Amino acid sequence: MASFKLEMAEDTIKYEEEYVSNMRGMKLFACQWSPLNNESKALVFLCHGYAMECSISMRGTGRRLAEAGFVVHGLDYEGHGKSDGLQGYINSFSDVVSDCSNYFTTICEKAEHRRKQRFLLGESMGGAVVLMLHRKEPTYWDGAILVAPMCKVRNNPYCYKGRPRLKTGYELFMASLDIESNLDKVTLPFIIVHGGDDAVTDPSVSEALYTLAESKDKMMKLYPGMCHALTSGEPTENIDVVFADIIRWLDERASSLQAAIL
Repeated sequence: MASFKLEMAEDTIKYEEEYVSNMRGMKLFACQWSPLNNESKALVFLCHGYAMECSISMRGTGRRLAEAGFVVHGLDYEGHGKSDGLQGYINSFSDVVSDCSNYFTTICEKAEHRRKQRFLLGESMGGAVVLMLHRKEPTYWDGAILVAPMCKVRNNPYCYKGRPRLKTGYELFMASLDIESNLDKVTLPFIIVHGGDDAVTDPSVSEALYTLAESKDKMMKLYPGMCHALTSGEPTENIDVVFADIIRWLDERASSLQAAIL
């Protein structure tokens, strides 16, 4: 992994990046934020939204969680960010899920990480990726943070600077139908954070997920007046509130799971 230190106050975080190959021979961009001076609490894996990527659009998330003591890994999907593929094109949603699963589990199975808890964080379409990763390996992940998850599509998604390609729109639509029809299959611990004025993904479907999921440990935070991009597109004071809730949730689960292991 080729690495460089991100310029940050007091040099408290190390940032690294690499390219990995998927099963289809494509190069995918991956990145990592980790605390320099403290033992990390747990692993967090980022699943970005449609037409987004990890190293820039989710940089704030990576930095905040690393500053809170977590090792954070991100992967740009095929056709997104710095990864190979036609920009903004999703040929197969199941391929996206498989690429994330293969890379994330490879990280988890490294000797230095095998005793660490594993959490997923998905924003928008990434929330659907997280739920499908959970369905693929129902007992593998220790919890999930779902940020305005795509359980049902409303308007044209997110920030792609062009009309979504037909196949991409079809894949997103079918994925959302799949997720919506399987809300009761969710069993892992999770927190949903969703803006009350979100016009892209439907807060009412997040509420349905919270109600129908079989998870014993589940939480939902609905923020009145906030929109879709809770971790990057709101005023700083709103973003601070959202991350305070996310980090508090992670801290409580990581510490309790670590105590159970010891």
